[in-house]
Amino acid sequence: MSRKYFGTDGVRGKVGEFPITPDFALKLGWAAGKVLSRAGTKKVIIGKDTRISGYMLESALEAGLASAGVSAVFTGPIPTPAVAYLTQTFRAEAGIVISASHNPFYDNGIKFFSGKGTKLPDDIELAIEAELDKPLTCVDSAELGKASRLNDAAGRYIEFCKGTFPSELSLEKLHIVVDCAHGAAYDIAPKVFRELGAKVTAIGVDPDGMNINKECGATSMGLIQSTVLEVGADVGIALDGDSDRIMMVDRDGKIIDGDLILYILAKHALLTGQLQGGVVGTLMTNMGMELALGKLSIPFIRANVGDRYVMEQMLERDWYLGGENSGHVICRKLVTTGDAIVAALQVLKAMAHSKQSLTELTQDVNMMPQILLNVRFKEGTDPLESDAVKLAVSEASEALNVGDSDALGRILLRKSGTEPVFRVMVEAKTQDLAQDWAQHIADAVTIK
Repeated sequence: MSRKYFGTDGVRGKVGEFPITPDFALKLGWAAGKVLSRAGTKKVIIGKDTRISGYMLESALEAGLASAGVSAVFTGPIPTPAVAYLTQTFRAEAGIVISASHNPFYDNGIKFFSGKGTKLPDDIELAIEAELDKPLTCVDSAELGKASRLNDAAGRYIEFCKGTFPSELSLEKLHIVVDCAHGAAYDIAPKVFRELGAKVTAIGVDPDGMNINKECGATSMGLIQSTVLEVGADVGIALDGDSDRIMMVDRDGKIIDGDLILYILAKHALLTGQLQGGVVGTLMTNMGMELALGKLSIPFIRANVGDRYVMEQMLERDWYLGGENSGHVICRKLVTTGDAIVAALQVLKAMAHSKQSLTELTQDVNMMPQILLNVRFKEGTDPLESDAVKLAVSEASEALNVGDSDALGRILLRKSGTEPVFRVMVEAKTQDLAQDWAQHIADAVTIK
């Protein structure tokens, strides 16, 4: 069934415009409470990032939950994966995160975790949507939910993160730059790495409610690249606004994206006898990473874009590693969702065990140049059905030997789910080859 309100990762939009409004948040809290209160503790953990709108939305959500008889436990600003962790440890009915992740401050979102710390199953989301279309009611006064605050939420999560790093190892010889994007991990992430012994230069740690992700963090790598070079650090770790995505930088300022991070973790797991199955990537995973894993005989499959689809494939195959090139990295043996701090610690563990730098750990991967073009098309038309587009794709596929064992590249075409934009992605052995064929296909997508 198609969803009316939920996207691939909860409800998201511009603050003040439907559905990110106080009245809808209240109704969403009530609807979720109605579904979630049918059994269990009738308790929900609510966390948020540092956006100014988080105050408004958490109040509205709490009122809705209370009217349905569900109590809310507030954590304050805290990473998305921390909410997943705390939801499990407190045996809560669900976790709610108020965040628009890597988006600017004027956007926000509301996403849910199940009591197991995973994204809500489809049937639960559909049940909540069904309640949203009903009139709001209120339980008797004696059954109303209550609100409380979990004052040591950050400390609990810090200790959990540190526990994923081997006690026999230390980070005392490393100088790390941590960019927290003025987001949810602004206080937590520097403490984790410092308490494990590292020298830490922290940037993006002064949130004002409106500077989250602004020219910093995992979606704007220039600041951390220049800082690593300026202070002579060994490694840079960039988080996004809610700390579920990670990008890294080596000592020379080279970006280590989610694909390369997955390669490091998979190879280390293989060499230490801890690899279970293979690696789940997405349709956007670079072909160079897939080829590098193949040389190690590590199985690899692609899921649809979105960390929930990666997790679905991991669970289906009982594999422990998966993620996206954008930085969602799931170490399923340790966490139930993308966790930037935990993923960073696993990379640092691989560095410590191997006594190699990030540059050395990724030297066997030849990433293919990847060109992504967004082309607007006329609403009501389908570029995938266009004869001109089909011809262009056929010509590009023939030139790149797509589908053959000696393929020179890869082509991915998909329509945006939110706007009339056609995404053309081409990978090839050279930048010019990828650019030329991507543009050739894009030129065939015409607005009439």
